Parts: sequence; C-alpha cells; structure tokens
Amino acid sequence: MRCLKVAFGMENDETLIDAHYGDSKFFAIYEVCEDGSVKLLEKRHNRARDLEEEHDEGHGDPRKFKAVVSQLLDVDVLAAFRMGPNFLRIRDKTNKVAFFTRTRDLKIALQRVVENFDDLWEQTQAKKAEKPPIEE
Repeated sequence: MRCLKVAFGMENDETLIDAHYGDSKFFAIYEVCEDGSVKLLEKRHNRARDLEEEHDEGHGDPRKFKAVVSQLLDVDVLAAFRMGPNFLRIRDKTNKVAFFTRTRDLKIALQRVVENFDDLWEQTQAKKAEKPPIEE
C-alpha cells in the first residue's frame, strides 16, 4: 500500500502554527496511506526554532531552511497553514512537497492530506526522481 510521511508544523497538539513553518514548536509526523488510514509516528522537537536568523528581512535565512529540512529528511510532505520565504527554497531545492492545509485544525488538515493523497503521491515521486534531499 502506498503511504506518505507528512510533517505538520505545530503550535500545540491540535493546532498548526499560524507563523512560518520554521517557527513551529514541533513537527507532528504522520503516516497517511492511500486507504485513508492515518497514524501518528512521532512528535519531533523543532531544533531550528532556536536559530537566530541572519537574513536582511529577518525571515528566510538559508541556515534556518537547512536546519528545518535536515530534521525532516525522512519525510515526504511538509504540511503547514502558512510558510514564509523559505517555501520557495523547499519547493526548488529539496525533494519535499509543500502542502498548504488552509486550516489550523490538525484533524481537518489530516483529512485534506487524505483527500489530496493521489496528487501528493505523484508530486513526491516526481520530486524524488529529480532532486537530492537538499541541494546546496
């Protein structure tokens, strides 16, 4: 059965963060399968949150981008309510698929991943074929 590993940027156990993905308190890592099954695998502390950003605009620091992605190398999809400037780096320089949930409610966000499973699966397979986990 086809399954995706999805990391949600979280504020607390039930709510996605309403800030940049790299500012998440932790990442809730779920396995979402094509049959609609959903399983929490782990809650992973976001070590990148402690990094001081050194970018002119105050956001979008490439070091923070690498720190976030390096914690999530085993994940296929990065799911968030919103993302900052590093969204383009995630899209262009990694084999990760970024998915906007358009909700902060984790239960609804999980359902949206299930509803979009086939499209997300196709995107992740295409990304894995073309890119390494992180390009310099």
